[in-house]
This record gives sequence, C-alpha cells and structure tokens, in this order.
Amino acid sequence: MCAAVRGAPEVTRSAVAVAACAATVAGCGSAAVPVQRADAPADPPAAAARVAPAARPARLVIPSLGVSTRLETLGLQRDGSLAAPRDPDRAGWWSGGPRPGRRGAAVIAGHVDSRTGPAVFARIGRLRRGDRIVVVDRAGRRHRFSVRAKEDHPKHAFPTQRVYGRTRGPTLRLITCSGAFDRGSGHYESNLVVYAALAAA
Repeated sequence: MCAAVRGAPEVTRSAVAVAACAATVAGCGSAAVPVQRADAPADPPAAAARVAPAARPARLVIPSLGVSTRLETLGLQRDGSLAAPRDPDRAGWWSGGPRPGRRGAAVIAGHVDSRTGPAVFARIGRLRRGDRIVVVDRAGRRHRFSVRAKEDHPKHAFPTQRVYGRTRGPTLRLITCSGAFDRGSGHYESNLVVYAALAAA
C-alpha cells in the first residue's frame, strides 16, 4: 500500500518559511523547494510564453489510461509533511504550489494502491512522451499538458529541486509511490515522477 503519511523525503520548516511553497511529502509524493535545476526537463518554447488564467483545479483526466478523478486539495500536516489524498481512488493537488495552467510546477499526487487493490495512479508508469494529461479547473477551463519525461527515484534521494523548482512556463508533475515494497516499514522505497509541460493549443 502507498502509505498515507510516511516514507518520502523531507525538507525543514525553514525552507517552508523562506518560500511559502515548501512541503514534505508523506506517502505518494515528495518535497518542494523553489530552486530551478538546470537538468530538469526543459519547457517547450511555446509553453514558456503562455500563462493561461487558472482557477483551482477540480479534475484530472489522463485519456490514454482511462483515468478521470476529482481532485482533493492537499495541505501540510503539523509535522510539515504533505497530507496524502484521503481517498485512494482520487488524486490530490498540492495547494502550496502553482495552480495547473499557471507558471511554475504544479504538483498532483496519488496513491498507487491500497489495501483493497490498485489505486488512482496504479498505471501512470505506462505514460509515454507525448501522452496528454488534462486538468479541468473550477471555472471549466481545460489545461492540456504533454508528458515530457518520467523517472523513478529512491525516497532517500528524492530530487526535490528538480521536481519543484521554478519553470519558465506552466508545468505539471504527477507523483506516486514505486519500487520495492518494504513490508517492515509498510512503505514503497521509491517515487515515480511524471514530468509534463503545457501543450501547444
């Protein structure tokens, strides 16, 4: 099972205070630091120039996987960790970061499984470069993203800056648990990150 509140790398509260957009992630996610890394997947030039109006996100649709899920709003817990979605069949948007469609790296996390079987992000490892991801906001706008890359990272070496760093245009990261399941701790040992950028209209 992808644990609800444990297992991901952490950042200190001082990082949260400095940028007001840092978070720890417990379970299917990771942490946020507002620093751009040069090795992050590059934004397409067309996407870098466009910043669409964006209300709070309401739904995530991944046509190639048959995924359509309402989005929970994820905040921080008292220990500074990012709360995982309550419902394994729903993904959640990290409200401390940009809204999907606005400039920056919007983050959506979801469980890979639960005690009862596969969860909402069970198949995101099948995504390929060029696959579409759509975020529908509460105003009904559809923000279309194109997959650029995907990576697996051990939770003890999660690339926080690469995932949460500033980007020139609107980008999206999907995060879930991956790798081997440690029965001793009850957590997966890695995170899968899907990188996407705003698609050309």
